[in-house]
Amino acid sequence: MTDRAPHPQVPLRRPPRLAPGARVVIVAPSGPVPEERLEAGLDVLRGWDLDPVAAPHVLDRHPRFPYLAGTDADRAADLQRAWCDPSVAAVICARGGYGAQRVVDLLDWEAMRAAGPKVLVGFSDVTALHEAFATRLGLVTLHGPMAAGVDFLKNARAQDHLRATLFAPETARVIAGTPGGGALVPGRARGVLLGGCLSLLSADLGTPYARPSARGGLLCLEDVGEQPYRLDRSLTQLLRAGWLDGVRGVLLGSWEECGPYERVRDVLADRLGALGVPVAEEFGFGHGAGALTVPFGAAAELDADAGTLTLDEPALL
Repeated sequence: MTDRAPHPQVPLRRPPRLAPGARVVIVAPSGPVPEERLEAGLDVLRGWDLDPVAAPHVLDRHPRFPYLAGTDADRAADLQRAWCDPSVAAVICARGGYGAQRVVDLLDWEAMRAAGPKVLVGFSDVTALHEAFATRLGLVTLHGPMAAGVDFLKNARAQDHLRATLFAPETARVIAGTPGGGALVPGRARGVLLGGCLSLLSADLGTPYARPSARGGLLCLEDVGEQPYRLDRSLTQLLRAGWLDGVRGVLLGSWEECGPYERVRDVLADRLGALGVPVAEEFGFGHGAGALTVPFGAAAELDADAGTLTLDEPALL
């Protein structure tokens, strides 16, 4: 297709930052959303002096598949309508789970491109949307806490870092990993940030919405509930497909419920160590407590030894 974004070494277009009073819409492109958590998330956003609105189908349940928040058509329509509404400054996903892959084919990407840049926030299953927004819209997106997520509701670190990124992104240009983290493979590297949930990146290979490779990029990887052999399988798939050829560096986030970290670490070292690039572990993004917000599509420098990521420019304009 002709509207593919450039390779990851080219920084993507940055959306405008948020201002007090900005309207943000909460959508549910993936799994079902508990009503009490949605309401709590809306209250947090109101406390930030935002004007949060829940999309019409956020609390829906699919009639046959309990793992989906409503039908594919309704979930896609909510996202499309919110993105194309000129009064909306940001679209924040309510939660992950599964289902975003079923939505991307139903979106009118030409209409969304014409709507202009705005902020998308989410992680986990939203990885499929991060990839699609990069390849179809050429936009920086925020891999960060979601409005009905437990971490967003309960953890001040997660809230504060997302809020700083949204309102005052110049204050969040240096992202420091988790204390105790560091270099799985030492060194420094420069590139454009991309990535997300490992199993979703692997599942996205070969689709019209996946990047052709991670060449020139700083790849962020994390996952949840995947045993070490499954992580091995996903990494091996990326390696065999040549998708990791030319990657500049790797940042590793949380691996919640993936087994003892020592076993996970062995797999990561075995599969990524031979790339010959810096690899920073326990970087503090993903499904772990206090998850940091990472702007995918932004250019940055990774110092694996120091456990820092320094953005060339603020994540948002």
